[in-house]
Amino acid sequence: MSSPPADLKSQISNLKSEISNADLLIVRNLVKHFPVRKGVFSRVSGQVRAVDGVSFSIPRGKTLSLVGESGSGKTTTGRLVLRLIEATSGAIEFDGTDVTALDRTGLRTLRKRMQLIFQDPYGSLNPRMTVYSVLAEVFATHGIAAWNARRDKAITLLDLVGLSEEAADRYPHEFSGGQRQRIGIARALAAEPDLIVADEPVSALDVSIQAQILNLMAELQQKLGLTYLFIGHNLNVVRHVSDYVAVMYLGRIVETGPVDAIFASPIHPYTRALLSAAPVPIPGQASSRLILQGDMPSPLHPPSGCHFHPRCPECISVCRTKDTRLVEIVPGRAAACHVHAPG
Repeated sequence: MSSPPADLKSQISNLKSEISNADLLIVRNLVKHFPVRKGVFSRVSGQVRAVDGVSFSIPRGKTLSLVGESGSGKTTTGRLVLRLIEATSGAIEFDGTDVTALDRTGLRTLRKRMQLIFQDPYGSLNPRMTVYSVLAEVFATHGIAAWNARRDKAITLLDLVGLSEEAADRYPHEFSGGQRQRIGIARALAAEPDLIVADEPVSALDVSIQAQILNLMAELQQKLGLTYLFIGHNLNVVRHVSDYVAVMYLGRIVETGPVDAIFASPIHPYTRALLSAAPVPIPGQASSRLILQGDMPSPLHPPSGCHFHPRCPECISVCRTKDTRLVEIVPGRAAACHVHAPG
């Protein structure tokens, strides 16, 4: 039997590459408004616009980081993706499936492929359960392993995250913060997921331990082909773990693009302000700090026009009246800014 011609081999190789790099998660115009109720009859008096029209996608095996100030909507976006809270509107497509349209049974089936690593390694583990019980509960919930095979599978998972077999029979209070986060990662992996939402997974840990956990997550991504939605505020951490970055401000994405391009040449004034606020790595090195005036406005009463205009050092008249939208500035880079918009 003759082998395929060279051009056909090339086409097959390109097709495999496209399939492997296809977007696993696509979020379109995601909105979450929380009603504010007042009075004896709890009438709705307003809406907190926690997430206000967010769109992004993550290719398989890659990491997208959501960054921004506290209150920008990062964690709410992560929980919406997992449908831990229901969206007001918008679409969430996971591996070709519309997550927002699933009923309880369908969501339970899909949820094992979408897992969460919590920020707090202390509060996220049940103090009354051994590590083995924590992992076995996941196996039982999703029907992943037979009863007599769960112990071996749990030990394999612990080894994968750098913990010994003896850890299986110990309780959470017997571990350090870094070890507890390794247990949290093992619990997420127990469901054999494709996507992991990591909600500031190292912010509660000592700096010396943070690098170990981040390196572990990178190794697991390589071994298991995981896709990460990483939520963080430490820009040095984000730069280390990300392939792509989406910058959030007041419930909206204001800039997105590859991590190296974002850090090398930020477009949006808010992105530049965030980057300038990062600590200088070399003591004594000059810092070109961009100081923003005022605080982030309330999502209950967002400003008219561009939401960033009250704090923006480059604000022009149109910014105060006309809303912004995310548009491509250069190939692969998008920003929501009237000043830097093309044309």
